[in-house]
Amino acid sequence: MTNLIAQTRIEAAHEAIDPVFKNSPQFAGEPLSAQLGCRTVLKLETANPIRCFKGRGADWWMGSQAGMSSVVCASAGNFGQAIAYCARKHAIEAHVFAASNANPLKIAAMQALGATVHVGGADLDAAKETAIAFAAESGRTFVEDGKEDMISEGAGTIALELSLLPKAPDAIYIPVGNGALVNGMGSWIKSAMPNTRVVAVCATGAPSMKLSWETGELVTTDKVDTIADGIAVRVPVPESLPPLAEVVDEFVEIDDQQMIEAGRLLFQLENLVSEPAGIAGLAALIDNAERHSGQTVATVICGSNIDPARKAEWLLG
Repeated sequence: MTNLIAQTRIEAAHEAIDPVFKNSPQFAGEPLSAQLGCRTVLKLETANPIRCFKGRGADWWMGSQAGMSSVVCASAGNFGQAIAYCARKHAIEAHVFAASNANPLKIAAMQALGATVHVGGADLDAAKETAIAFAAESGRTFVEDGKEDMISEGAGTIALELSLLPKAPDAIYIPVGNGALVNGMGSWIKSAMPNTRVVAVCATGAPSMKLSWETGELVTTDKVDTIADGIAVRVPVPESLPPLAEVVDEFVEIDDQQMIEAGRLLFQLENLVSEPAGIAGLAALIDNAERHSGQTVATVICGSNIDPARKAEWLLG
């Protein structure tokens, strides 16, 4: 039995998603390609109102929730912004639970979009436990990134757009948080671009998804230790693991310094800005560039909600 999301579902999502989130820029960065020795295609998921890819899945899922009046989620910030933006569009009340160390920029952005933000808990997974309890006690709908098929289907539209390139990439490097992005994109890639290798990327300080993929069992860690809040997963979403096993060809780790250096290189060569989690795929590609010599390799720049207090340090050194 396959865990792949059907191509028809991803195609339907692409038809329905708010145009503001889809058909994002995709191009070979020429200075970056020259530096790395491979044709490096960048899929720029930062050119939209919430500066990340999460709006695709949130809009597709929320459009199916007839009669819902209030929604609850937990988020490091980007998924929460997507839920807040789409809830406002559909006149739905939104509650977002974030960890006590969440990025202040992302908290402010969620509030500006109309969400009620509840801050507390040592990390995202602790905030998620509180969010689930709040939704159950108040009778609200809880939505979990990485669990809902429709959210992965929305993310899969990114790969649909990449498949329109004149030449299918030899490999695509995809950051992994709760798994919606890699599972959605990977499903489309395996169906429509079967010769393209799917390389999943996690932070060295947040390896639970990689460990789960390697063992075939849900593996949690005691803590996470990374600047990449968007992929700082300590407790994997169980529903995300079966498709992960089917779509990922290889899983690699990169550390915080590699993400910082990749962000600097992207800024210096392409004048583009990414937060650490958004640059994880490129960081892994840089680390593996030699084996892709002469190939076409793509990655998703999937978020640019960078911590303003760290922006100069991370981008300029």
